[in-house]
Amino acid sequence: MNGAPEEQGSDQSRDPIDVILEQWRRERPDLDLSAMAVFGRIAMVARVAEAAVEEVFARHGLRQGEFDVLSALRRGGPPYTLIPSELSATLMMSRAGMTNRLDRLEAAGLVERSLDPADRRSFRVALTEEGRRVIDAALTEHAANLARLAAGLPPDDATALSRILRGLLTPPG
Repeated sequence: MNGAPEEQGSDQSRDPIDVILEQWRRERPDLDLSAMAVFGRIAMVARVAEAAVEEVFARHGLRQGEFDVLSALRRGGPPYTLIPSELSATLMMSRAGMTNRLDRLEAAGLVERSLDPADRRSFRVALTEEGRRVIDAALTEHAANLARLAAGLPPDDATALSRILRGLLTPPG
């Protein structure tokens, strides 16, 4: 999907993806571009959402990955503690990447690590009081931000879109 968008005229329902598709249909009428329309719009929505989400997290001194770690600890419920391998599995990331995030969060006073009494070769990661305060504030603003971004969708459409996107993420079979 490349090329500069053409004038969109007075039709307010057209978007840059429509222009790109028209250009490709002109150049390659032999291709089915329906999936390009779907994924092009998903990519555009993701870029808009990502910028808005990063802005909220930055106001709370967090990056996306740090928010994810604090969220995993917080939503697990009391005592808000997990071992690093559980965090890595939950967040689908390498243990090395997790270590870097934990180092930053610990330095900021948002988590603390302690030896696991059940296995002295491992340690546990727990939210500090400050970590809980930060994640609760960030999550409150994040949820309101996402609601604002989705406000243009009627509730039934939002439910249908969520179901449809789940279908894209579920392998056929």
